[in-house]
Amino acid sequence: MAKRKTKFVCQECGYESARWMGKCPGCNNWNTLVEEIEASGSAGKHTFNIGSKSAGKPEKITAIESQKEPRITTAMKEFNRVLGGGIVPGSLVLVGGDPGIGKSTLLLQIASQLADKQLNVLYISGEESTRQTKLRADRLGVTSDLLYVLSETNLFDIAKQIEEIKPSFVVVDSIQTIFREEISSAPGSVSQVRESTSELMKLAKSNGIPIFIVGHVTKEGSIAGPRLLEHMVDAVLYFEGERHHSYRILRGVKNRFGSTNEMGIFEMKEEGLREVMNPSEIFLEERSQGAAGSTVVASMEGTRPVLVEIQALISPSSFGNPRRMATGVDNNRVPLLMAVLEKRVGLMLQNQDAYIKVAGGVKLDEPAIDLAIAVSIASSFRDQPTKGEDIFVGEVGLTGEIRRVSRIEQRVQEAAKLGFKRVICPKKNLDGWTAPKGIEVIGVDTVQEALKVGLGQ
Repeated sequence: MAKRKTKFVCQECGYESARWMGKCPGCNNWNTLVEEIEASGSAGKHTFNIGSKSAGKPEKITAIESQKEPRITTAMKEFNRVLGGGIVPGSLVLVGGDPGIGKSTLLLQIASQLADKQLNVLYISGEESTRQTKLRADRLGVTSDLLYVLSETNLFDIAKQIEEIKPSFVVVDSIQTIFREEISSAPGSVSQVRESTSELMKLAKSNGIPIFIVGHVTKEGSIAGPRLLEHMVDAVLYFEGERHHSYRILRGVKNRFGSTNEMGIFEMKEEGLREVMNPSEIFLEERSQGAAGSTVVASMEGTRPVLVEIQALISPSSFGNPRRMATGVDNNRVPLLMAVLEKRVGLMLQNQDAYIKVAGGVKLDEPAIDLAIAVSIASSFRDQPTKGEDIFVGEVGLTGEIRRVSRIEQRVQEAAKLGFKRVICPKKNLDGWTAPKGIEVIGVDTVQEALKVGLGQ
């Protein structure tokens, strides 16, 4: 009997080696090389190539007809916004998130809504039986006859069922459970995930079927499997949120058909996920009035302005090295802004512990939130609250200047809609537009001016 050849494949980056090594040369991670049996030259009995067609010929780009691809819209406007206006036919979308966050619930609701629009939908579950999926469907109120459920992990059988049913939408939950028989490694390995995703991509492109695949995440929060997986798909969506809180956030980190900065907010109910149409009210509904260290910022999430509360707590340090902790913003931004306040404003913060938090569990990463963080720190340090009807927007430079931000009109309109009276923003943003009635826009050039306006000092 001929000896089977083996190789060692890194489970993080896909690097292949003829011998085992403790540290992967490709990604420098330890103990990630796993022994796998090489596929023989003659493929197994289930070798197949989905959607195989004759080789295409090169075409002049000027001769190709440009036609707008019609999108499939769901009943969830938040979901459509994150995808750039709806589901693109023939697209392959990867949805990742922590266990139990609601990925399967979201996709089953989307599948039900599309089936209600008289579209054939196939929901493939590799982790649950059809009866278990039926239990979730009963809880969500799914009753459409055009929604088909398949409990299968063999990619060949899955492809055969897709060819027979010819669905308009497919969900694969999850990609880590799907396997090809001719590959000897276990399901979830780098080889299986890479090859299964490749075949699903061919199937989606050749038949014009949008396919959504669920991906597990590692303890670091990234999608498990090779990094190549995120490069192969058309869009990558992350479903975030605390399992003990009811609100969930759907973010697009990659999208070939739309913006990657969009965010959709949902609330988890007993009967499923419900979209939140006005997230600013949700994030501000529990804000305490007259508390020192609390400010409100108008942050842009894609094309939508969101008003969020930023809280700061400054207290004397009991140790030699004061602590700097931040939740919802970059940890490196807090000591930078504290250094600007100490150098340009004269606040003695070098012996103070600083704790910064974005209320509601939202993560903000745009520079326009700098001014709100700085005012929160100064407010807590001086123990002087800001006015409850003020909004702070602006980027803070190292010399203490306030730099212009983008889309100031949308930010001010959102603030006016929720009843705020003043917006403190960069003075360079005041030209070329008119503020709506009932709200005052105050331009400032430096942090000192902003603190004088916001704190009255």
